Amino acid sequence: MNDPDRTDPPAQQGESAAQSDPRMPQGHPSGRVDRWIWAVRLAKTRADAAQACRGGHVRVNDRTAKPATTVRPGDEVQVRLHGVTRIVDVALVIDKRVGAPIARRCYTDRSPEPTPQPPGAVLRRDRGAGRPTKRDRRQIEQLRRQGF
Repeated sequence: MNDPDRTDPPAQQGESAAQSDPRMPQGHPSGRVDRWIWAVRLAKTRADAAQACRGGHVRVNDRTAKPATTVRPGDEVQVRLHGVTRIVDVALVIDKRVGAPIARRCYTDRSPEPTPQPPGAVLRRDRGAGRPTKRDRRQIEQLRRQGF
């Protein structure tokens, strides 16, 4: 069986990253969007991913997605969780949660850069503090005139 003259056939040109790297999980042709969002660590729990789908915060190829919507490699997935919108392209469909370095290889992130917050003090009142007093209002107006 150990023939030194025998060579293994060369790897095919279309070989995916999952087949070339032994640490990469085996990909599937398709899978559920809620499970994929959880597996690639865009959501902390699968319940969070499913709730985002039910709430209309997940879109697959510009269509609102239910938790059981199918994703395939090449699909665009938009996820809005905790006030942050992520736009990713599916590279590999997995259904088991993996480590962060491997998860990042399963998608291409095309999310826009977050808008920078203006420097300086943020004018916020405590929740439930009620209507500002005349003195509070004058202080707020003074800060606004100074450019805050």
